[in-house]
Amino acid sequence: MSLARLLTDQKTRLSKLIALMEHEQSLLTQGNIDGNRLVQLAEDKQALLSELDDMESLRHSVQQRLGYADSPEGARQAARDAGCHVDWQALLEKSERVARMNDLTGQMLSLRMQHNQKMLDYIRQIAEKTLYKPDGRNSAQPGRINASA
Repeated sequence: MSLARLLTDQKTRLSKLIALMEHEQSLLTQGNIDGNRLVQLAEDKQALLSELDDMESLRHSVQQRLGYADSPEGARQAARDAGCHVDWQALLEKSERVARMNDLTGQMLSLRMQHNQKMLDYIRQIAEKTLYKPDGRNSAQPGRINASA
């Protein structure tokens, strides 16, 4: 497989990954999150990442087989010599975008988890105040009205 074809295939898969990540971020901004859809997106992302990893390994082996150094400069030079430097640059830009999106998604998940933990703590606090006594009565003190005015 030619280097140009490998780069094109990698760019295509990165575009698909970006679309999945955009959808994931969109779901995370909703008040009621569809957990099943998030699980499916995670599985789809993992499959794409596995394909990208395989393709990157193949690109490295082609690069080395052609006599280029196994380094970013070697990759850049191989792309220049193959006439696909523009594709290489586009691949790098998409990769950087995926990394930024991944960071943002991580922050969004962290905020969501913090919010959920605060809600659970609040619910636990309320539940502790309204526990029932052994006789079945609620231990919370009901509000009393002074009607003797």
